[in-house]
Formats: sequence, C-alpha cells, structure tokens
Amino acid sequence: MARVADIEHLGRVEQIAGNVVTVNFTTQSACASCHAKEACSVSEIQEKVLEIINPGISVKVGEQVWIVLKQSMGFKALFLGYVLPLILLILFLITFTSIFNNEAIGGLLSLFVLAVYYGVLFFARKKIDKQFSFGLRETGKN
Repeated sequence: MARVADIEHLGRVEQIAGNVVTVNFTTQSACASCHAKEACSVSEIQEKVLEIINPGISVKVGEQVWIVLKQSMGFKALFLGYVLPLILLILFLITFTSIFNNEAIGGLLSLFVLAVYYGVLFFARKKIDKQFSFGLRETGKN
C-alpha cells in the first residue's frame, strides 16, 4: 500500500539492462473514467516509459511493479510546470502593461517570457531530471 507521502503507478517491466529497469505504465487524467469522456476532449490516457535505476529488488521482464515517486517531488513538478509559469505570466503582464501602457504589447511580451521559461526548462531537463528519482516496489503478485 502507498504511504501518504508517495505517488504510485502500476507498471510492467519491459526490459532490464544491468541495473536499469525499463517500465511501461499508463497514466490517465482524473476524468478519463467519467461516463461522458466520449463527448469530452479533456479526458486523456497516455502510455509512458520510464528508465529507473533498480533499488535492488528482484524483478523480471513482464512482471508488474509499482513506480514510486515521493509526493514532495510531485509538488515540485507541479510548481515548475504550472504555478511558477502562471506567476511569471501575471507578474510580467502587469509590468509590461504598465511600462508600455498597452495591453496587447504587454500580453505578447508576457507570452514571450513564458516561451523563454519553457525553453529554459526544456534545455535544463537533464539537470532537472536528476532531481526526480523514481523507485520500484514489488506488487506482491505477478
């Protein structure tokens, strides 16, 4: 069972190469199980693959495992991906609008700042990726 401070997804081991385990799992938005998902474009189900350094548990190809991420890391990802960009957008929108006294220019420059921010995130993804460590836990059944 997951601890309160963990985020878990059920996955299947696809490949083992040395101490690196490749795990395939499915993520879905909260509304993916909604009865109206066919009429809505918001629901989303995605297949994802992660390479995880094996913490020393014995796993085999095809076996189901839990992919574990500390909840604090989930909050960090949420902050970097959504909260900080929103703060930057609002801050720069107010700043640029007051400097240029034109909402259109302020809005365009704010979107440019947002694009630069996401570009920096993209180019720093390997460094950021090292801060997010996923773990594996056995499911207790195959």
